[in-house]
Amino acid sequence: MEIKHYRYNAFIIENEKIKIAIDPGLNLLWYKLNSLIPKSEWKGVTHILVTHGDPDHFVHTVKMAKATKAPIICGKPLIEKGKLKNVESVQGIGVGEIIDLKDFQIEGIKTVHGPLVVKSFFGLLKYEYKPIKPGCMPGPGERIGLGAIGFKINIENKTIANLGDTLLQKEWEGLRPDVLMIPIGGRVVKNTMDEEEALDAIKLMSPRKVIPCHYNGDFLWIRNINPANADMFKSEVERMGIECIIMKYGDEILV
Repeated sequence: MEIKHYRYNAFIIENEKIKIAIDPGLNLLWYKLNSLIPKSEWKGVTHILVTHGDPDHFVHTVKMAKATKAPIICGKPLIEKGKLKNVESVQGIGVGEIIDLKDFQIEGIKTVHGPLVVKSFFGLLKYEYKPIKPGCMPGPGERIGLGAIGFKINIENKTIANLGDTLLQKEWEGLRPDVLMIPIGGRVVKNTMDEEEALDAIKLMSPRKVIPCHYNGDFLWIRNINPANADMFKSEVERMGIECIIMKYGDEILV
């Protein structure tokens, strides 16, 4: 089985029978605004998983579904809010719910998207995206992180967990995936865990392999909006006796 990574939380999981695309969203650098998963990779996609409705995770989902005829699996609020109109096949999933497909199985994992505050031009401009209801964290039905859900994918007697954008959740304890895709870029922009919080999550879950993601990305004209020290993170993960793989754009590994 092969895993490819295309920055942010965009992944391809592929074997001889299936090709799963995760979060085929938008490259947010203003002069690109193209699909994170290149269109050359769309061929053969059999399933599309979407962790939430933010542009960098969601924007090219409908286009990919129409081009490939692949069904979409996502959090139910994305369907309820009409974000997936005119899609041939879409199925909602909730926390703890299981969708049993012919060649693999998916279970919904609890995730909670953090607030997003973006400052630019030396702090003169400030963009703040937060829940409509004061005191509530973003999540299903809120302004950002619409339909937030993580995925536990059981395939080829292995478990792959993808958390999307999320804060640390105690409910992950004992998950024990073979491969964990985990965001680490929340040190400055608090929409996800930072390196230390992600390390705490790894202690809860005890994965065999870890792939850090959603860090050192861009937003319009701002470079590296969610910085993280991936080398430090890798060293700390390896201190636990766990393999950590840093994947750059287009990298692929066998698991």
